[in-house]
Amino acid sequence: MARNEEKAQSMLNRFIALKAEEKKKPKERRPFLASECRDLAEADKWRQQIMREIGRKVAEIQNEGLGEHRLRDLNDEINKLIREKSHWERRIVELGGPNYAKHAPKMTDLEGNIVDVPNPSGRGPGYRYFGAAKKLPGVRELFEKPPELRKRRTRYDIYKRIDASYYGYRDEEDGVLARVEGPAEAKMRAEAEEEWRRVEEIRREARRGAKEVVSVGAAAREVLFEEEEDVVEEERREREEKERKDKEREFVVHVPLPDEKEIERMVVERKKMELLSKYASEGLLEEQSEAKDMLNIHR
Repeated sequence: MARNEEKAQSMLNRFIALKAEEKKKPKERRPFLASECRDLAEADKWRQQIMREIGRKVAEIQNEGLGEHRLRDLNDEINKLIREKSHWERRIVELGGPNYAKHAPKMTDLEGNIVDVPNPSGRGPGYRYFGAAKKLPGVRELFEKPPELRKRRTRYDIYKRIDASYYGYRDEEDGVLARVEGPAEAKMRAEAEEEWRRVEEIRREARRGAKEVVSVGAAAREVLFEEEEDVVEEERREREEKERKDKEREFVVHVPLPDEKEIERMVVERKKMELLSKYASEGLLEEQSEAKDMLNIHR
């Protein structure tokens, strides 16, 4: 029995396949520009064709074993088809068809979170990564969120949350505080009264002790005063005896004492000699003394 490959290569089968190809319409090529299409049904057909191509390539890019270069090429082709799809969707809207771009799926990161990557040109979606291309070197960092920095609260933010309750103005509105403070107040009042009575008792004891000390102190002061008088009298006798002995030992020297003018003259002369010895030379001092001797000046 012939195999399927041999059957396909037979003359009859090739003839039948050739006739079937002739009956088919010539394969239409998608217009390069979406603006060249004038029919809404054809525009929708070309959009569906682009969607099928995108689906095949997205399924192919899921394979991580294709290599970095192949993954990047596939990702570029998918982004190119997405841009072309957006052109056809705009053309469909211009021809009066539905707006497919309004409900288009969003791009997600590795964790499934939606990531909005705007196009720098401002027209259409930005560059997207699919499948294994998200794990390429330099691409994974794009999907990692930077750590959130805790913003320091300003003084305005702190005071904005402060109201009357913060200062305790509404503590007594519910009545709970009064019920709690009642027993505590009675306890504190009893303790304060007990402390006051104890202090008053100590003061009364202190006053009675002070009176007894005063009565004893009066008698003691009289004894001390008498002893003090005896000591003073004895000191006075000793002082008089000492003065008498000093007078007996006094020795009077009969010498003339200088008066105030003489003392002033001697002080001035001494200061003058100190200045001369400080600023004048020894030769000058000798000449001065010789001149005084010649003039018989003894000052």
